[in-house]
Amino acid sequence: MQTYQALAKTVKINEKNRLICFDDSLEHVGTGRSAFVFRIKSTMRAMKVYFPAFEYLAKEETEIYKKLQDFTYYPSVYDSGSNYVVMDYIEGHTLFECLSRGENVTLAYIKKIDYALSLAASRGLNPSDIHLRNIIITFTGETKIIDVARFRQTKHCRQWQDLKKAYDKFYCKRLFPKKIPVPFLNLIASLYKKGWIGF
Repeated sequence: MQTYQALAKTVKINEKNRLICFDDSLEHVGTGRSAFVFRIKSTMRAMKVYFPAFEYLAKEETEIYKKLQDFTYYPSVYDSGSNYVVMDYIEGHTLFECLSRGENVTLAYIKKIDYALSLAASRGLNPSDIHLRNIIITFTGETKIIDVARFRQTKHCRQWQDLKKAYDKFYCKRLFPKKIPVPFLNLIASLYKKGWIGF
């Protein structure tokens, strides 16, 4: 297998942040606001390659993950470079996927997420940008938090507190549907981001 740096160089992204090509040993598994994520085939490792305008986040996110390395709620980092980070590949479903598939999100998971975020805060970090796609419930029932690039921002982020309020106010109600269609989840996220709804 090529070195991680050589693999990262095979990922070509155009000026519109569209993925052009990548090595056959990579499997594209996700796209975020600032990066593409690949599974390195035949391994349990993932490579996050940042869009050209967001390459500075590679160093930032690596430094944050290193502060969290001894907490099992966060992936371990194995390598990084000017535009990429290599970390654990986590098998499971995001909270977004759990809701869209009708998989029950229990209060125990919410408490685990709270605890994981408190551990980050204990390291002087400010957990931010916590949303349904950044939290994974593994197939063995563990809770993992990914995408920590904004954990050092100084402004107060209410996203997780608002998600917990929505959980208590709506999801926990006996008659509330546990399987929520993807278009509806996306609509709620869009309206929340615009500040048109709150909890």
